[in-house]
Amino acid sequence: MTAPRFTVEALDLFERPLRLRMPFRFGAATLTSAPQAYLRARIRLEDGRQALGAAAEMMAPKWFDKNPALSDEDNLGQLRTSLAMAREAYLAGGANTACGHWREHHAPQIAGSARRGLNTLVACYGPALVDRALLDALCRALGASFYHAVRANLPGMEAPGLDMTAFLSRLVPQAKIAARHTVGMGDPITPADLGRRVADGLPETLEEVVARYGHRYFKLKVGGEPRAAVERLAAIAAVLDRIEGPYHATLDGNEQYEDADGALELWRRIVQEPRLARLARSVLFLEQPIRRASALGHGIAPLAREVPVIIDESDDSLEAFPQARMLGYTGVSSKTCKGLYKSLINAARCALWNREEHADRYFMSGEDLTVQAGLGLQQDLALVSLLGIRHVERNGHHYVNGMAAAPESEQSAFLAAHPDLYERSHGAVRPLIRDGMLAFGSLDCAGYAAGALPDWDALPRMKVASQTAAKSPTS
Repeated sequence: MTAPRFTVEALDLFERPLRLRMPFRFGAATLTSAPQAYLRARIRLEDGRQALGAAAEMMAPKWFDKNPALSDEDNLGQLRTSLAMAREAYLAGGANTACGHWREHHAPQIAGSARRGLNTLVACYGPALVDRALLDALCRALGASFYHAVRANLPGMEAPGLDMTAFLSRLVPQAKIAARHTVGMGDPITPADLGRRVADGLPETLEEVVARYGHRYFKLKVGGEPRAAVERLAAIAAVLDRIEGPYHATLDGNEQYEDADGALELWRRIVQEPRLARLARSVLFLEQPIRRASALGHGIAPLAREVPVIIDESDDSLEAFPQARMLGYTGVSSKTCKGLYKSLINAARCALWNREEHADRYFMSGEDLTVQAGLGLQQDLALVSLLGIRHVERNGHHYVNGMAAAPESEQSAFLAAHPDLYERSHGAVRPLIRDGMLAFGSLDCAGYAAGALPDWDALPRMKVASQTAAKSPTS
């Protein structure tokens, strides 16, 4: 089947405020609350059929743009602007394939954002939601699942130097995946680290998290001062080393280092510290230790020879991963907030480069942006599942009280549609993690991994200003 073409008839923006049950510290930022953006799309296929689709994504301040002069509200305003720009551009476009819409608007969105002082990560946030909502609508119009649609290349994906149709046809979705638990820089490790308890019955310390969920994969946030980072890792290792059987860890530098030398000093202190012997052997990779302004300016060969290094915040363009490869990086993150088509293209690059080098050096990781239960979680899980990633960072369920902010009817609808992924406990529907695993076979349904949709009537409309002088199409 050739990739269907359609026009974008309507794009509606909503947001729901969320308060974290406990603060999440990453890098120099501490998150206590943030809204979640929702987007509803309506498309019309060339044969006249119409369909609705949706997407959701957390609006996390201090990740897309870490300029300390900007307030959290400034950061949220940037993301709303990106959404508004994408909305007007896609509505003004003509008929195209799902991926064709993305290709048509990708470069103009980045250029227009730059004129407004917005970086490329911010620029890509708006299209990332639009593209997922459009693909959801297309899948629903065709009665196809996300897995089937992508494997059959119904979005019409093309990329220079890559046979995307052949690559996509070889993808095999998984029905479960290991949840890699995030240990934030301010998270309590043992009860001795607790000040005042949240006391909601859910885990607060790392000890409690391991006991409840049975994780075997962990993402450990590290600070920019190597001595202090080693001491905190030693406290974490004292808990993880009690786990029977192997465990695995990734280290996230969150741009805390000026250059590769600083990150290399951290790594060497880790491997030389006797208290970290087992943890050091368990480390899979080091994520974005160097600030994005300089991360792709110099080679990292000495560091990369000792530990695989991936880019995350530096993955802000289609050219970033190939550039990083030339400098010694071997991995890149998949995050739905950066765009699903870029993830698929980068996965195809990994497969091609590994074949060319007759090695297994290049890889993708699944990372998180405090992804919330519901649409955001499900669409991200479906993507990393199809990419063949075996473990994915999950932290939204820990820092936010499940779907408690949603109406009861919405919570019940998602639980009924996906009983393998969710449970009801402590007064809310939340992700179900058993033995460190998430099961989600139910995501293989018509649409983009969602058998239920938000209660649109209960969602506040997002307040965004028009980005052009011309009147935007009504929705």
